[in-house]
Amino acid sequence: MAIKGVLFDFDGTLTVPGALDFPSIKRMLGCPLDHPILEFIAVQPPERRPGLLRILEEQEDLAAETSLPNRGAENCLQVLKHRQLPMGILTRSRLKPIRISLERFRGVAIDHFEVIITREMSLPKPHPEGVIRAAAQMGVSPGELLVVGDFSFDVISGRRAGAVTVLLITPWRDGVSVMAPEDPEPDYIIDHLEELPTLLTHGS
Repeated sequence: MAIKGVLFDFDGTLTVPGALDFPSIKRMLGCPLDHPILEFIAVQPPERRPGLLRILEEQEDLAAETSLPNRGAENCLQVLKHRQLPMGILTRSRLKPIRISLERFRGVAIDHFEVIITREMSLPKPHPEGVIRAAAQMGVSPGELLVVGDFSFDVISGRRAGAVTVLLITPWRDGVSVMAPEDPEPDYIIDHLEELPTLLTHGS
């Protein structure tokens, strides 16, 4: 792979999955369990949206206070930084909970990331805009970017942008598929982030 940058999803990828209890949040919002939260809020009456967003933001901030680095995340990020490989984050969340969560990472600081694209800055995944913007800000083409995430939206946004994609399998989902039959296949699948530096060295 001629990879010149790595773009990570955050919640459930760099952090231990489950801090954000999406089913519980959806119940608070009145969002169907099979519907994405941001897309649900976007089609609600204008007068309801601010209140729904406040509930979502409160839950995101609470989850950030208890989130922990995912298995191998700190070592993976340190290895990539040592290799001087530009890194970024693309999230459907906001910047504030990212800052809070990163305080629990050892040897990793927010300024280790060349770019952090949040829903405040771009159309959310699975739209490819965030991947394209991140690649431009990292000084690489989308085809030179490795997009790493734990959900179908990460793979879809990466593939739509022309990036190389990696799906991180998360055991906590207990067999629930994160990919629908019609979704594009990821280029690579890994079980934990400790595999990523080796994949970048030997992948082809």
